[in-house]
Amino acid sequence: MEVEAPWLLHSRFDALHFLGRMRRKRIMLVGDSIMRNQWESLVCLVQGVIPTGRKTVTYDGPTMAFHALDFETSIEFCWAPFLVELKKGPQNKRILHLDLIEENAKYWRGVDVLVYDSAHWWTHSDKWSSWDYYMEANTVLMSMNPMVAYQKGLTTWAKWVDLNLDPHKTRVIFRSVSPRHNRQNGWKCYNQKQPLEFFSHQLHVPEQMVVLKGRASICVYQSDGPRTEAAPRDFTSDCSHWCLPGVPDAWNEMLSALLQV
Repeated sequence: MEVEAPWLLHSRFDALHFLGRMRRKRIMLVGDSIMRNQWESLVCLVQGVIPTGRKTVTYDGPTMAFHALDFETSIEFCWAPFLVELKKGPQNKRILHLDLIEENAKYWRGVDVLVYDSAHWWTHSDKWSSWDYYMEANTVLMSMNPMVAYQKGLTTWAKWVDLNLDPHKTRVIFRSVSPRHNRQNGWKCYNQKQPLEFFSHQLHVPEQMVVLKGRASICVYQSDGPRTEAAPRDFTSDCSHWCLPGVPDAWNEMLSALLQV
């Protein structure tokens, strides 16, 4: 079966139209390295129509921002893989605070469009875990079902959004999880040149986390899309992040369409 990858088709993303709609506005993508992947894609899609010298990149703590100076538009990324706070505690232990968010959220204020994701880091376990223990309401929790913790973390995020953002001024979008392609019987994505003809294994997160199912459907078949070209065969391939141009461009086409509604 011949399948043409979405990024080989004529792009439907109109950079000038997007920048025109975002004139004098800030759009921020918040989350993990997969979201940074999408931010890189969005910057690449728009920067080609901006003259040299009329664009710049700035950094502030966990954020980075691409500025289209003539449009007074900024396209920003904020590193917050859990959305809630991950802090260092006694003996350098990593504490995931399920009910604290302000240290991250202070960077989200005043933004016109906020696009969030949070999924992959919650699925890390055992030696890959990004935390040593949880804390909630000053109570230390040595263990918890990660999906219960995920629900608590997202509840904290949702409450912050409801209490702090005016829906008439700020557009909030939650982006669905991006699937990996290395979870079925040790199958790897290294050196794959064609999309999958079928997809038989389940996403590595619960169905509830797949918010926009169309986006997940785009991704699950694209075993040829992740960044694997430079990965030696004897090493684990990066089957999570995506090459550019590639799948994240399709995500940004969807984002652009959503912002027109």
